Amino acid sequence: MKKEIQLQLTPEVAYTEELFKAAALKSAGITLSESEVYARQVKRSIDARGRQVKINVTAEVFVKEAPEPMLTFHNDYPNVRNAEPIIIVGAGPAGMFAALRAIELGVKPILIERGKDVRARRRDLAAINKDHIVNPESNYCFGEGGAGTYSDGKLYTRSKKRGDIRRIMEIFVAHGATEEILVDSHPHIGTNKLPKLVAELRNSILEAGGEVLFDTKVVDFILDGNEMKGVVLQNGEKVLGKGVILATGHSARDIFHLLHQKQILIEAKPFALGVRIEHRQNLIDQIQYHCEVDRGPYLPASYYSLVQQTEYQGKQRGVFSFCMCPGGFIVPAATAPGELVVNGMSPSRRDSKYANSGMVVAVELEDLPQYAHYGPLAAMMFQAEVEQKAWKMGGETQVAPAQRMVDFTNRKVSESLLDTSYQPGLSSVDMHAVLPKMISERLRQGLVAFGKKMKGYLTNEAQLIGIESRTSSPVRIPRDKESFEHPIIKGLYPCGEGAGYAGGIVSAAMDGERCAERLVEKYVRR
Repeated sequence: MKKEIQLQLTPEVAYTEELFKAAALKSAGITLSESEVYARQVKRSIDARGRQVKINVTAEVFVKEAPEPMLTFHNDYPNVRNAEPIIIVGAGPAGMFAALRAIELGVKPILIERGKDVRARRRDLAAINKDHIVNPESNYCFGEGGAGTYSDGKLYTRSKKRGDIRRIMEIFVAHGATEEILVDSHPHIGTNKLPKLVAELRNSILEAGGEVLFDTKVVDFILDGNEMKGVVLQNGEKVLGKGVILATGHSARDIFHLLHQKQILIEAKPFALGVRIEHRQNLIDQIQYHCEVDRGPYLPASYYSLVQQTEYQGKQRGVFSFCMCPGGFIVPAATAPGELVVNGMSPSRRDSKYANSGMVVAVELEDLPQYAHYGPLAAMMFQAEVEQKAWKMGGETQVAPAQRMVDFTNRKVSESLLDTSYQPGLSSVDMHAVLPKMISERLRQGLVAFGKKMKGYLTNEAQLIGIESRTSSPVRIPRDKESFEHPIIKGLYPCGEGAGYAGGIVSAAMDGERCAERLVEKYVRR
């Protein structure tokens, strides 16, 4: 017999296996002495609205019956070594999941990645942090696994219409992620565990006969009229395939320039820009969990989500938290020398003493009239100029400009800065001078409002670290809503976050799968 029950538990009971089982069996009316009884959690979320934090749990109890496996996906991929090839540019989640789905459909993926494999990437990340040297081909954004590999690994998405979220989660588990990601309402793998998982995804592609090319940069497209036939590599080699899935991520500016030069239709796209805000994690826990000292041994590091409408020069724009990283670190995410970009990440245990979050302002195309002459690259050029200014004001290294939060709202340069998780270091700067006024003024309004929503959030014991600018792609590569194919260039499938169709690991993975399905259906199975 299988029984599903709903429970509201204390953190201690929810996160202690023996106590949870006792509570589940009691709720189901089953005594502990009864043999062949099994209980497990299938969904879990934290309810911190009241003074006492509760954990809402959906549980399954099996009596004299073997529990069904949590995992239904099995990675027994067919051999596609001699199958028809398709080309996938970019080995982030969109590209890797496109490759795996192509293999399932009996097609050979040729996965081309400008950066290095996950292990080799580490040396280039260390060079950014310690020596302030940015390798434009291998960094926090470029390389195997994409930007998500070394910048957090949050798996929460609202993109439920894009595909099967559970399937994506199960593929992660089949490649080494813990089954906890199938249970938690805000699942997270952690930047310390993602590299091994990404390497396992690559091994599945290779073992099935797919190709993965690292340190391999696409510099041109092979076009026959309005049909994409393949790509040209930096060494001059031409790679041909039945179609091209372009999954290069939101920071591949050279690809956007190439598309524009080739007169392939692209569009400027709204995005968001702002800063990272860093608090002590203990302060966020005290606010969110209503605790006087600390969150205790059972609750995970708390997170927050904030949004506020602001007005500047008669225009309303949203200010909102983005990619909040509890118990995390701030990292340098520039992709070229002469620019400064920050991002956030958390290890699996989320045990850093810092909490950080992007705090960004929506940027609409009508806000950028002075960049209109760049056409579809207008928002990208604006983004690049702000990053270059931040680099100059930070001292022309990867030292980031920073300011205490209340000082920022009071337009006062901070006399000193706080300790930080950001390894390259901070420089006290007037962030109003770093950010465009339309951004800084709206950000100031937003922070004041957030201080009223979360008492204690607006404090000089927190600081703004700039800048957070790679929130989403500033360019969209258009595609047909049904076929996912570019409306003009046949055989070109814009994919994932860089093309403007995803906003994180899971949504990008789902988009990659759909692009592979549409390409195979039209050009291989016809």
